[in-house]
Amino acid sequence: MEYIKFLLFLCCCIPSVSVAQLTLTIEINDLRNDIGHVHLELSNEDEQCLVSVTENISDHRCVIIIENLESGKYAFRYFHDENMNEQIDTNWLGIPKEGIGFSNDPGMTFGPPSFRKTLFDLSESPFMKSKPKYFF
Repeated sequence: MEYIKFLLFLCCCIPSVSVAQLTLTIEINDLRNDIGHVHLELSNEDEQCLVSVTENISDHRCVIIIENLESGKYAFRYFHDENMNEQIDTNWLGIPKEGIGFSNDPGMTFGPPSFRKTLFDLSESPFMKSKPKYFF
């Protein structure tokens, strides 16, 4: 009986284990202008969109803060929606007319980079910088 009381006492005294909540700050620099918004989607390593954010632009940059994330692998993609129609405008060949970008700023030749190239490991509360690519 004393053994059970001791175990109950220990269970009450040991704080419960909680998952650390992290904050990701993304600074997007070198936007072509201050017109419109930046739309960003954050996905987990299974390519499931977790967060979709729209943020204003000031001084050719945009800062997006995403809170309450767990440690793990993530990727983000974004576009500079200059005409505020909430979609990436393209020319007749499918090339974006507005700036686009991805986590890790991977190179793009023919189409977007593979999802694997955009994955990053979130284990602390990082500060990430990114620059959009404009094709026109």
